[in-house]
Amino acid sequence: MDLHDEGYKDLTRKQMDSEVRKIIRETGNGLRCVYYSPSDTKDAGFLETDHFGRRFKNAQSHFDITTVPQRWLRDLLWDHLAEWLRSPQCPRTRGPFEQMRRAAVELGVFLQADAPDAGHDPTVLRREHAERFVADQRHRARHGLPSLGMVLVDGRSPTVTDLSCQFVFNGARKLLYSAITAGHAERLGIDTGFLTAIPFGGTGLKQRSRNPFSDDVARALTDETNLRRLEELDLNDRGLRDIWETIVATGRRCSEVVGLRLDCIGRYRGLAMLWHDQTKVGNYNEGIRIPEPIYQRLDARRTKTLQLFEKRYGRTPAAAERPGLALFPSRIRNPNGRQPISYGHFNERFRTWIADLDLGGAYVAHQARHTLATNLLRAGATLTHIRRYLGQLSERMAEHYVKITNSDLEDVLNTVWVAGPGAPRPGEHLSGDTTPIDRETALALALDLSRRSTPADGGFCTYQPVVDGGACPWKLDCENCDNFVLSGADLLYWRRKAEQWRSIAESAPDDATADYLHTVFEPTAKAIKGLEEALAALDILDEALTLDLRRPQDYFHRTWSTAFRARDLAALQAPDDTTGQP
Repeated sequence: MDLHDEGYKDLTRKQMDSEVRKIIRETGNGLRCVYYSPSDTKDAGFLETDHFGRRFKNAQSHFDITTVPQRWLRDLLWDHLAEWLRSPQCPRTRGPFEQMRRAAVELGVFLQADAPDAGHDPTVLRREHAERFVADQRHRARHGLPSLGMVLVDGRSPTVTDLSCQFVFNGARKLLYSAITAGHAERLGIDTGFLTAIPFGGTGLKQRSRNPFSDDVARALTDETNLRRLEELDLNDRGLRDIWETIVATGRRCSEVVGLRLDCIGRYRGLAMLWHDQTKVGNYNEGIRIPEPIYQRLDARRTKTLQLFEKRYGRTPAAAERPGLALFPSRIRNPNGRQPISYGHFNERFRTWIADLDLGGAYVAHQARHTLATNLLRAGATLTHIRRYLGQLSERMAEHYVKITNSDLEDVLNTVWVAGPGAPRPGEHLSGDTTPIDRETALALALDLSRRSTPADGGFCTYQPVVDGGACPWKLDCENCDNFVLSGADLLYWRRKAEQWRSIAESAPDDATADYLHTVFEPTAKAIKGLEEALAALDILDEALTLDLRRPQDYFHRTWSTAFRARDLAALQAPDDTTGQP
């Protein structure tokens, strides 16, 4: 502990080896809890989380608060943080502690410059001092001025922003209110007006979420030549390319892939599976299927990780060690192989790679998750399936990831409807690319028809009393009903109907009977032709012709939900030269 004086921080590498410095620092950090009691740390101006049995991930026990100038304010901060550490609702990360310290530092430094007695006497502080502090913070945020009290690692002062103002106001407000509830205000003689003057900062700022990758960017980020350039940035071969390709293929969060364990992959009845922890939502050891190339890549990375372990320790890991080993181990502060590389390390190399590719924009790895969610929805997956696959708490969060598709009228191609054969104008389009309707009208129409219908023989019924479970007033005469609609999945059904009527007409005993049958089937023939034209305009006619409804998953196919009002279909053309006409 004698080495932990002011002179120790200024020692150069020539005076002391860097590894020796690390050993001394680790030893001093461990002994500090022995040499200082909790009350001693309060007097010295720091906090040891180990005194409360807490240790945040990737953080030391030591938490310094000496940058708060006033002793009374520093004591309030220490008591508040200590109460957090004793509480069952203690924050999971060190972030809330950092925000609370920043709030205290900003307030303390301002009082030091503006308040009487540099703010050291709390009894002279009044409401106007807190109000001037609030005004100063807002002024700095509006004009982009530097902070008064915060200093970065490189010695610069960070710029005050609207977001930092929110954190500072909320933290200072909570800290000062705790002085009232804990009885410190009465003991210190602080004016209540000062303690209650700082306003609520808000729950969050409106920020634009990131878009999915465009097609050209997605191709560039998965191009083999560009991926090799990412490998070149991985100087120590820690698996940066493996991480990126896994993120692209699975849509996992970056931290979930970076933190994969050694035995995270396996085959179950021949299927390649990936096991990971979704710590953000509290789901642990979740399994998903992965493509075979990703399985092979992760399996090769597992072999390299085992070789690194054997090279370092001269033995293979024991069975009890394997579950805790990191698949992408860090080479720094990792004596047992359980510490993965940091997200910051991966993100730094990823940004460098993106800058070298010169894609004309700022992109982050998390956009791959948005891209996969959007593609899943376009392929027919529901929001419930996407939420479960991506590991999200609610469908509202899933909508956040797939909003591009939803804003596109939920892919309006899936909800184009036309009239049935019993309508006044069979086959006429109600919405779609061939009908010049505005965006709001099409969206309202698509939502209403796609969610308010019930299956019928050869199509769907949109008559609301029947949809709600009532009896059909027309005795299920769907083909002659104005509320009957056809979907892309019904095309083959109605083509078979046309063949059946053609066969009946050909076997008629006389021409008059055959002409009568042609007349009866004419509205249906118009609807069939209109349905084919509508599907062809949407480029899904071939899909409709190959759709096989014998498999349950085909009911989620795009053509199944593409429906048209039959009366509008028939109006698309004259009855001559009709494909479905017998």
